[in-house]
Amino acid sequence: MEKEVSISIKCPICGNSLMEEGVMIHDRPSVKVNIETEHDRGVLWLSCVYGDCNKKLDINIDDGEIVDMFCPHCNKELSIEENCSECGAPLVSFVIKAGGAVRICSRKGCDNHHIIFKEIATELSKFYFEYGF
Repeated sequence: MEKEVSISIKCPICGNSLMEEGVMIHDRPSVKVNIETEHDRGVLWLSCVYGDCNKKLDINIDDGEIVDMFCPHCNKELSIEENCSECGAPLVSFVIKAGGAVRICSRKGCDNHHIIFKEIATELSKFYFEYGF
């Protein structure tokens, strides 16, 4: 049986939690971000289980469309100066409370994502301690 890792996420800019207890995905709190497309604004809730690409939206987004994502607390954009290795869209970065960061693609339909550790020894140790690997 594969172990599910449910990660807690916070904004890399203001440090506030992005976890949303009011919207559950697979019986777990979701990760809430505000989004903006070329034509609309709304809210996106992402699964907090690493590798699970389930999400909920309150607006319609076309397949292949790139969305800008913003912290619901500080309203700062969460994209970084790195593009997706699969489709070339901008990546969005979130801080994992236990250490490290998770990066996801901003294009609807691209499920590319990965975890990075900047200070590998410290952050990886905290991550392993939290998730019991």
